Amino acid sequence: MVIEIISIGDELLIGQTVNTNASWMGEQLMELGIAVRWITTVGDDFDGLKEALRNAISRVDVVLVTGGLGPTNDDVTKKVMADFFDSRLVPDDDVLEKVKTRFAKRGLPLTKANVEQALVPDKAELMDNDCGTAPGFIFTQGEKCIYVMPGVPQEMKSMMVRFVLPRLKGQQIIPVHKKVLCTTGIAESFLYEKLGAYPELDKLVRIAYLPNYFGVRIRLTAAGNTDDEAKEKLDSAEKIVRRNASEFIYADKDISLEAAIAERMVQDGKTLAVAESCTGGLIANLFTNIPGSSTFFERGVVAYSNQAKTELLGVPAGLIERHGAVSSQVACAMAEGIRRLAKTDYGLSTTGIAGPTGGTDEKPVGLVYVACADEGKTAFERHTFADQRRINKERFAQAAMNLLRKRSWGFI
Repeated sequence: MVIEIISIGDELLIGQTVNTNASWMGEQLMELGIAVRWITTVGDDFDGLKEALRNAISRVDVVLVTGGLGPTNDDVTKKVMADFFDSRLVPDDDVLEKVKTRFAKRGLPLTKANVEQALVPDKAELMDNDCGTAPGFIFTQGEKCIYVMPGVPQEMKSMMVRFVLPRLKGQQIIPVHKKVLCTTGIAESFLYEKLGAYPELDKLVRIAYLPNYFGVRIRLTAAGNTDDEAKEKLDSAEKIVRRNASEFIYADKDISLEAAIAERMVQDGKTLAVAESCTGGLIANLFTNIPGSSTFFERGVVAYSNQAKTELLGVPAGLIERHGAVSSQVACAMAEGIRRLAKTDYGLSTTGIAGPTGGTDEKPVGLVYVACADEGKTAFERHTFADQRRINKERFAQAAMNLLRKRSWGFI
């Protein structure tokens, strides 16, 4: 099965809006083992869209169209589809009632343009929009299938999950199994070097390395003649990856590092407090964004100045004078201080130079010390990143949380 995505909207062509819809759709389809061969972007132009649709149908099995279903004059998708498939636009009572109800709940007047959203192509199967007013459409032409969805990401994703993906999955002839392993603390090139020594991996699965600022997701996709064969291939590949990179893997599902740590903290009945300098409360924010974090997260202290480090955490002033605020000694004292103060199982700390100023040859911008204290010992790490302040703060926080993961999960 080969797919083309057509994204509609002048805002995409002029760079006003980033086409996140296509990237999300491509990722979902890849997880099903379905190839996206083309992604076409076209403006709000009647003839241009007809040409794009004609080209797509000539070369792929399935076309996914997003955008241009709104109530304004530049939303031409529905008219193009009706014209292309020789279909009439007719009122649909269910859609109209939904539009009326939605506007009534918000206390908004119903305009003529909104009423026209209840006009639907009579040769299309409708996809209900549970997040908005514009329904989606499904057209067939011979063995080809065309799915038409709104461009609003939330609305498109809902239709994809409820209608499109289940249908496409049901049409898959070759069984496919997939898994995502999330890693942190290792660069993509080093991870590739570790796993590249095992050519059997490529025979078992398609492996993709998906890096971002905070780590690398390893996506494994296995296909087989039977469902059991595909699953067996995936299991064998996962064992190879874990055998060679287990210390860097924090989850076997697509979640954040802080979410993985939170799950383990709750599971183990452990508690945490953090003392932050250069990250300015970012770690506390990340953990408290997780529902139920009060189960394990006791408190966070932002000790930005030297005086705050001494008064709030008990870091000796002499220690700061001898080694500087950005040092392993101060990081360890901060972690121990917050743990002692909060009476938690773990104390975590950060002290560094986020930039873009404040660095020296000895202690450059991007330098951070992170420390984790528990009953057994205090561990610390030194990292040097780049000179972009916001990104540095995020990387500092990730490095600190990864140290906590390694210590609390028994890797160090």
